[in-house]
Amino acid sequence: MQVSKWSSRLSIALAVSFLTACGGSGGGSSQTYVPSTPPPPPPSGPVTPTWVAGVYEPQSEFIAKCEVPRTGTDPFSGEPYPDEEGTAMDEKLWLRSWTNDTYLWYDEVDDNDPANFSVLGYFDQLKTDELTPSGTPKDNFHFSQATDEYNELTQTGVTSGYGIEWEFVRSAPPRELIVRFTEPDSPAREAAIPRGARVLEVNGVNFVNGGSQADVDVLNDGLFPADNGTVTSFVFEQADGTELSVDLTSADVEVVPVQNVRVFDTPAGKTGYFQFNTFIRTAQGGLIDTVEQFVNENVTELVIDLRYNGGGLLALASQLSYMVAGPSQTNNAIFETLQFNDKNPNTDPVTGRAIQPTPFYSNVIDYNAGVLTNEILPSLSLTRIYVLTTGSTCSASEAVMNSLRGIDIEVVQIGAPTCGKPYGFYPTDNCGTTYFTIQFQGVNNKGFGDYADGFMPTSSPNFDFELPGCVVEDDFSAALGDPSEGMLAAALEYAETGACPVTASQIVASTNAFAASKQAESTLSIKRPDELKNALILHNKINAPVIREPQQ
Repeated sequence: MQVSKWSSRLSIALAVSFLTACGGSGGGSSQTYVPSTPPPPPPSGPVTPTWVAGVYEPQSEFIAKCEVPRTGTDPFSGEPYPDEEGTAMDEKLWLRSWTNDTYLWYDEVDDNDPANFSVLGYFDQLKTDELTPSGTPKDNFHFSQATDEYNELTQTGVTSGYGIEWEFVRSAPPRELIVRFTEPDSPAREAAIPRGARVLEVNGVNFVNGGSQADVDVLNDGLFPADNGTVTSFVFEQADGTELSVDLTSADVEVVPVQNVRVFDTPAGKTGYFQFNTFIRTAQGGLIDTVEQFVNENVTELVIDLRYNGGGLLALASQLSYMVAGPSQTNNAIFETLQFNDKNPNTDPVTGRAIQPTPFYSNVIDYNAGVLTNEILPSLSLTRIYVLTTGSTCSASEAVMNSLRGIDIEVVQIGAPTCGKPYGFYPTDNCGTTYFTIQFQGVNNKGFGDYADGFMPTSSPNFDFELPGCVVEDDFSAALGDPSEGMLAAALEYAETGACPVTASQIVASTNAFAASKQAESTLSIKRPDELKNALILHNKINAPVIREPQQ
């Protein structure tokens, strides 16, 4: 009975309070109800999501939710940026779900608390720590890059600097930095800096033995200027021992993928040669022009210099392979089939489409629109080619070698073992950073794709990753395309005799250089921006699906 009376009185009190708060009259009272505690203010800014170990929300819950959203229009796509206000945790949880969905070895990734990392630091550890049979890391190709910088390089072929491609032999004292080659129309080419020149001084600092952090800062600022218009004084030692002193002014340099096209009259017949540096979209025209020249000059032997080409667009690799092999040998054959993680045996987890083998593309591609045109590519219809390789020959370059072997084209390898990357990815932008994580492995027409330790030249191949050929050092004493240059000379002799020259080396310079560089890492090491560029652009297969337009 007491409970009933209390409930009635409480109901009446609440009713009176409601009437007075709304301005109504109750019992003649004119007072307005004021709560004793004001309500909390609405939350300001986005709500930070929570990580729960082992629970992976859909990517769509976090994508384009950015701690610092971009505004305006993307100059490369012409579309507004998709970004909206979010948090660093949104970005990290998107990376986590994206990795769990698409990474080839997702089940080898530790589910660490993202709160303990920055966004980029968190991405860096979202990969496997397993090793290949030779003991090297299984995933050596896990990187990120500012999206605007990535687009600038891959879509325009323009990069800033002097136009020098460097060979980093040793990054710490006694340092050694050699010019591999220079880009046409670049500051370095105009200054006539030759292949094989070694750096002695940068802005008056001893490059080889400069032993203070102040020296290293001067060297880094001079070698890799942040801005165009920076003037730097260099002293080089040329291959003949003479010194060359030049002042170089940094500028935007257009990357020229196809260089040093040559046709040699040899005992083996007309032999074509070209240096091919990267599979970016701007390379298509140069490749077509080169093959057309070879067809017109009745070339019967071909040497492709891939020693510094770490890869790029798979579609372009397919086109090059077709131009080598021709229509009869590629008819109804597969260039490469992509295999994704075990969650996605039949469906591409990035595009959502059914997995379809990549054919040997026989048509010119409109890379801006992502479609095949009706224009047929020229072709040589060769049954054998020679490739020049080093440890910097990776990914899409290896895919060319693998795909041609898959249709029984003989591939003779001259140089050093390749880097070993049958893997690739879709570059994926989120919040202004483009992420690269291994999402697929490629196999050829015969189903082979196991060359994680690289293709290796040998006189007696026994395994599928061993190719006929010769181990030869990278020769910096002669220009690329010079028939006396060591690797090219070995290829020309092999084409004539079917055997390696007696001077072929069993010690590979690039392998030694890499080992020396790794041993030399210290606080006095110069920067190696080439590692980032090579990792993102050169040492990767970049999959960009191509659509076949309907016939007109």
